Amino acid sequence: MAQSVQTGLVQATQVAQEALLQQSPNGIHYAAYGDTNITPIDLARMVQAVPTTIAAALNRKAYFFVPLAMTALNPESKAETETKAEIKSEAKPAEPTMIAAAYNPELAENAICHRNVALGEREGVFISTRLLSDRFALAFEFFINIGHAFVDAVGVPSFFTDLVWAQAVADVRGETSQDAWESRALALPKASIDAKPRIDEKAKSEYLESAFSDAVAIYQLSLSVDFDYSELREREYPLLAPQPLAERLRLVAKLFPPNSTYEFAIRYRRRA
Repeated sequence: MAQSVQTGLVQATQVAQEALLQQSPNGIHYAAYGDTNITPIDLARMVQAVPTTIAAALNRKAYFFVPLAMTALNPESKAETETKAEIKSEAKPAEPTMIAAAYNPELAENAICHRNVALGEREGVFISTRLLSDRFALAFEFFINIGHAFVDAVGVPSFFTDLVWAQAVADVRGETSQDAWESRALALPKASIDAKPRIDEKAKSEYLESAFSDAVAIYQLSLSVDFDYSELREREYPLLAPQPLAERLRLVAKLFPPNSTYEFAIRYRRRA
């Protein structure tokens, strides 16, 4: 506790008790704590971008937007591990998640984008707003969390899996995330000339889940902010070609229509 006072950190469970938990009109529970660097209006607008049909499956989640989230700082733990590595002992409980109420460069080095914390009947997702460079990055982090949580709750619709798997078999260019790119490669390994590729069913399932959660996240991002698809580009893998992505997003939009005052649109930019 003394260390927490000195470093300006508070346990996430305490933040959950002190922060004003609100419910967006779509049903999402959320709260802001500390110097988040995002206005209440912008935050409310971003949270409400989650379609009501998606939010309904996340009633046991609460999203806390905080400056920085991290595990408890314990400078002695590393030295203890190095000097007593040969001594077997009982497993220690997981370090509690700590929250900084304001940005601090030293604390930022130990913070991560989000931490999940059990809060009785609910699970709290603590998102580090000050680690994310702008509104676009914050929105994408939030919607990625929403996408994964939604897939965990309801799975992947069969008509989406049919579309995405047909694209994969047709060897469409690129993917929507590192996880989708790697699991797709494992699901459809290259076969020899005289043999058909043998499908890895476990990798296929992981690929379809990743592709769906990605599509749900990108769809919600498009409802929240105007952005160029190229902004999602990563060095480790090529982005999914625009047309196959559009097919995925249109299907997601059909499944989960936008809430009132939000609009879904895909605009292609013609090459000069």
